[in-house]
Amino acid sequence: MELQKPALTGAVGSSWWRPQPSGLYEYKVFGVLEGCSPALLADVYMDLDYRKKWDQYVKELYEKECDGQMAAYWEVKYPFPLSNRDYVYTRQRRDLDVDGRKIYVVLAQSISVPQFPEKSGVIRVKQYKQSLAIESDYKKGSRVFMYYFDNPGGQIPSWLINWAAKEWSSKLFEGPSESVSELPQENLRKRPGPRHP
Repeated sequence: MELQKPALTGAVGSSWWRPQPSGLYEYKVFGVLEGCSPALLADVYMDLDYRKKWDQYVKELYEKECDGQMAAYWEVKYPFPLSNRDYVYTRQRRDLDVDGRKIYVVLAQSISVPQFPEKSGVIRVKQYKQSLAIESDYKKGSRVFMYYFDNPGGQIPSWLINWAAKEWSSKLFEGPSESVSELPQENLRKRPGPRHP
């Protein structure tokens, strides 16, 4: 099934969604961030410690080696009375040259490893996948494309999950872009994680 027509259009860009058998939706978002270079934006998305400064919903976020690969643990704050959700996932960055275009790709997907057992009172998100591609807008900013899907589990109605995901996708780039605008490039602590040329 092809993606449906854009759900929103504005300063951020456009968002499309496609229903899944679970009743939830996968999302594709396209946007332009002015005044932020693709390389810097990719660094920001890969820097877990820096994310704690601009993402108010992070309760815990870190990375460690598990069975020869790096795995990230991410606990997300949910509003009362909902339980927090947590993710265990692998991620990797690839810097590509496609017909002379420099494209930065960030991939993330949920995994299950014994080093991160589930916590009491926190619901583990077992279906999570994200793909991010960034390239220059040939001005002073970045063109950004993202595919995103997760199933937060629990007893939240699917209509509420889909509404929250749509609202989130409309604000997808606000946090990183605002943080980057306040940070001189030479002061960014670059912790890019796994990277493939």
